[in-house]
Amino acid sequence: MFCRQCEQTGGGKGCTVQGVCGKTNDTAILQDLLIFALKGLGFYGDKARTWGVKDAAIDLFVAEALFATVTNVDFDPVEIQKLILKAYEHKETLKKLFQEAYREENGKEFNETVPDAAKFKPLDSLPGLIAQGEGVGILSGAGLDGDIRSLRELLLYGMKGMAAYADHAAILGAGDEEVYAFFYKGLTALDDDSLSAKALTALVLEFGKVNFTCLKVLDGAHVQHLGNPVPTKVSLGVKSGPAIVISGHDLLDLKQLLEQTEGSGVSVYTHGEMLSAHGYPALNKYKHLAGHYGTAWQNQQKEFSELPGAILMTTNCIQKPSNSYKDKMFTTGLVRWPDVAHIEAKGGKKDFSRLIAKAKELGGFKEGRPGKNILVGFAHKAVLGAAPQIIEAVKGGKIKHFFLIGGCDGAKPGRNYYTEFAQKVPQDCVVLTLACGKFRFNTLEFGDIGGIPRLLDCGQCNDAYSAIVIAVALAEAFKCTVNDLPLSLVLSWYEQKAVCILITLLSLGIKNVRLGPSLPVFVSPGVLEILVKNFNIKPIANPEQDLKDILGRSAAPA
Repeated sequence: MFCRQCEQTGGGKGCTVQGVCGKTNDTAILQDLLIFALKGLGFYGDKARTWGVKDAAIDLFVAEALFATVTNVDFDPVEIQKLILKAYEHKETLKKLFQEAYREENGKEFNETVPDAAKFKPLDSLPGLIAQGEGVGILSGAGLDGDIRSLRELLLYGMKGMAAYADHAAILGAGDEEVYAFFYKGLTALDDDSLSAKALTALVLEFGKVNFTCLKVLDGAHVQHLGNPVPTKVSLGVKSGPAIVISGHDLLDLKQLLEQTEGSGVSVYTHGEMLSAHGYPALNKYKHLAGHYGTAWQNQQKEFSELPGAILMTTNCIQKPSNSYKDKMFTTGLVRWPDVAHIEAKGGKKDFSRLIAKAKELGGFKEGRPGKNILVGFAHKAVLGAAPQIIEAVKGGKIKHFFLIGGCDGAKPGRNYYTEFAQKVPQDCVVLTLACGKFRFNTLEFGDIGGIPRLLDCGQCNDAYSAIVIAVALAEAFKCTVNDLPLSLVLSWYEQKAVCILITLLSLGIKNVRLGPSLPVFVSPGVLEILVKNFNIKPIANPEQDLKDILGRSAAPA
């Protein structure tokens, strides 16, 4: 195996024996083969679309299959085998439909050269597939230019991230033709040797704008089903009695779980990025949505070992479960771990009765424990509703600067930077945050500026859309560009959803992003030079120096 798609990749170079995430050699190779199969599917899907040939079920499959290869999603080789076989089946379907359309229009057979991925036929056995996968990883093609390889990886990892958001939206009944069409176009480009570094760079930036559309679609779907988030206090304490902790990002899973547990005596707690769920009116109306348990995904092994309740993992963020809680964990959606109970959807509905029964069997917390309250729910409508007050505070000199500090959290040393940075932000500045990076500092006391909280939690990683909408609205109010605002982005990354959001920011022309705790290892020196030259992207240094460089003055005392 060779995998370097996440920030914590082995030795800062690449995982070669087993993934730092817990992915086995066989699983990693099978995921490489799945991507190879999707490239072939992408080729014929892209061709078919030029003739108006589409299949909604295949469109959704492409998003789901890409999402399954995101870090911390599917660790089950048997399930990945099924996806490879299904990718081949769908490729053959689109191939046939395209060839029929081509023949009808041109009166002859299509006989152009096709890439190897489009010719791929999977073997029947798991060992056979693993053998096929050994030659199609990201390092295949020994003579490939380093910048070309880097740009292809950047595009691939970005599409994996967008696939997660497209899948979340599809679960809520929303989608967009531009998004689905780009999956085929992008997958085809990954094997197109005619594309120069310049052309691939342009395609990566085009992708970023498509992902912005995808984020907008998902935001609209959340609002349609759950209402606009509102500022809401969330308890970090626990109540006595049976408990279920739900982690991940799928808010519809939480809604169904709340419906099925209402009146059962079981309390439901969010975990990780599910924290933002408390801000949605259709979810926070449930009194047994008791609070938030734990912190970011990388701490789950310790936190779940201490939990006397059942656990539901809805999307990425799963770690190898220890024996202390493996039997009380359930997965759903695309998340898989071998020998962990899985709950399938039937007709768009999920039956959580086994999960609820396990929670009751475990008994839960013997006694309640009070905890700190934190504020969530500052999505774009909530913040823009206070825009006149914010604008007046800026004009009056009460608010001097805004910092967006957020992104993925992780276990790698160096992430304390974000805690220290947030602590040192001067009292006349406001911090916006999103994704699980906020767990580094969201329990600290920030106070307010004239009634405006100094810490505004915008939500999940996909709620980067809210942060962008807020920034654009402020720029319009001050009659300037986003880059001219007193706004600085200090971001952390871990996996592919962070990659696609970063690309989206760049595609919108946003400059001067500080990124850490380290730069992506798959970004070649040549590609990094392009990013620095055009967008002034830079690595984090230390909180004191970075704040001084941004503000032109010393940081606040820690």
